[in-house]
Amino acid sequence: MATRGYIVEVEKGKNGVVGGSPSVGSVYRSIYAKDGFPEPADDLLSCWDIFRLSVERSPNNPMLGRREIVGGKAGNYVWQTYKEVYDVVIKLGNSIRTIGVGKGDKCGIYGANSPEWIISMEACNAHGLYCVPLYDTLGAGAIEFIISHAEVSLTFSEEKKISELLKTAPKSTKYMKNIVSFGEVTNEQRREAETHGLKIYSWDQFLKLGEGKHYELPEKKRNDICTIMYTSGTTGDPKGVLLTNESIIYLLEGVKKLLKSINEELTSKDVYLSYLPLAHIFDRVIEELFIYEAASIGFWRGDVKILIEDIAALKPTIFCAVPRVLERIYTGLQQKLSDGGYIKKTLFNFAFNYKHKNMLKGKHHEQASPMFDKIVFKKVKEGLGGNVRLILSGAAPLAAHIESFLRVVACAHVLQGYGLTESCGGTFVSIPNELAMLGTVGPPVPNVDIRLESVPEMGYDALASKPRGEICIRGKTLFSGYYKREDLTQEVLIDGWLHTGDVGEWQEDGAMKIIDRKKNIFKLSQGEYVAVENLENIYSHVAAIESIWVYGNSYESYLVAVVCPSKIQIEHWAREHNVSGDFESICQNQKTKEFILGEFNRVAKDKKLKGFELIKGVHLDTVPFDMERDLITPSYKKKRPQLLKYYQIEIDEMYSKAKK
Repeated sequence: MATRGYIVEVEKGKNGVVGGSPSVGSVYRSIYAKDGFPEPADDLLSCWDIFRLSVERSPNNPMLGRREIVGGKAGNYVWQTYKEVYDVVIKLGNSIRTIGVGKGDKCGIYGANSPEWIISMEACNAHGLYCVPLYDTLGAGAIEFIISHAEVSLTFSEEKKISELLKTAPKSTKYMKNIVSFGEVTNEQRREAETHGLKIYSWDQFLKLGEGKHYELPEKKRNDICTIMYTSGTTGDPKGVLLTNESIIYLLEGVKKLLKSINEELTSKDVYLSYLPLAHIFDRVIEELFIYEAASIGFWRGDVKILIEDIAALKPTIFCAVPRVLERIYTGLQQKLSDGGYIKKTLFNFAFNYKHKNMLKGKHHEQASPMFDKIVFKKVKEGLGGNVRLILSGAAPLAAHIESFLRVVACAHVLQGYGLTESCGGTFVSIPNELAMLGTVGPPVPNVDIRLESVPEMGYDALASKPRGEICIRGKTLFSGYYKREDLTQEVLIDGWLHTGDVGEWQEDGAMKIIDRKKNIFKLSQGEYVAVENLENIYSHVAAIESIWVYGNSYESYLVAVVCPSKIQIEHWAREHNVSGDFESICQNQKTKEFILGEFNRVAKDKKLKGFELIKGVHLDTVPFDMERDLITPSYKKKRPQLLKYYQIEIDEMYSKAKK
């Protein structure tokens, strides 16, 4: 077995066939799985067993917590133990069976994360129902589509989402017959539900339905479907990803093995803040892992503006985030530094450079500068509650300068991961104290095999000395297919390999670097192909911008871009260059646009980009790309057709100006 840093080769690569299949690189897996993938215990057959076994082992451990509201103010976290949650789950399951819903039926869950969300999910797991999360961030159209497509007969809903749910009638009520509120139901909602032939219950009212009744739990198997998780997708309708008990169990075993191998094992004393949507695989599997370890999950109050208060009250030990959240933390810290005066800034920069230098020499973050951790960086750690030891970023790429900064100042391991809903989440994750893995997603988790497949039309060769190609995944964590879409399943699941559509590059240490997206390729008028995602990653190195969308028209010979600039950086630049006005007017100033284009040219020269890869026109938007305008998905991926439609006037203007 040939090893390459943190990976080991298990199969040799193969040359492609002319006019047929492309060449494929060697198959690698984690060095922590060189003797085989970890196997779950024999009595762990379903997601219900994950919870049941923790209840048996640790009935009195605090499981689900929420902040007590006293006199309109949020107080401490109040906890339900594993046994208390179990008792409610059993009652809820009896009520579900009482209304005639049972194994194999589809149950929707709609709303922000809460103890009731998890309790409803566990009741589905207990009775073999397919749990179908409904997106909190998608409009009524998508909710209606998912209910009808998945044939959801019962939906649990956050109290304030019931009106949204009722808007999906009458189309959805062909399937949906029952709604259960996590809280109360108004008389008006009852009347509206009745007009559509729907039964609607408050939480307490529904729990009473099953009182005095007892239903045997059905037998559950590893290959039973546990959940249908709809992915937002950048085009077309959401796709229903079928995940079995086996997928989730093997995913958890791999993550457990990895954490043990890097001496960061989870224990029942760990605490997690639940705020990333449970409707996404990233948060769902993390919470399953915490339940597996009989650890504690505290819920936020649902408002991003007061998230930091919830963090301070809960004091989590593991903090998961999407890059957007870490960008906010980074921007906030930069702002404080900027406002802190010369002495504070000088001390901070000295401490940062000293610790960073020691980390580059191979010292672990906690040994790199204990003194400066106490004097300078302690406040950053306290801002995350004071107990965080692992910060995990996923769902979208994290900018290298932010990852690098947080690795020094957060006094915790900052790890970047990669996975798809179709691979049940975590497939790659970086390794603590390996600074060389900055900007990568790390090596594979010890539960999957990985290989690259050449993409000849984009110049990516999986058999080259620096292997590059489409990332393909094999293993028991993979999904079973797209619900009712065998055609789409066959496009991505070929001979047991999931084709991700992401282009990766193996690094010498066995880490994977995501460099492109297979389908984000277009041809310019001179016949040159442009791999747009790769360019966006390169241009993102410009510190003055927060996000960028690059566009090329096949009738034009050059590229243009829409950029969301960094307020702090642009206002700082404007002060130094006598550009006056508020942020909006600074961004409309031609001088500012020329500055950004100059920065792009500097990066392009540094990265040796070709002439046709240069950006010739730029539009600055002070409002970041958001879901409200349908420009990004809930996992922050760009919706390119929608971006084009939204910015069409600006695009046309940039092309006409550049021609003059």
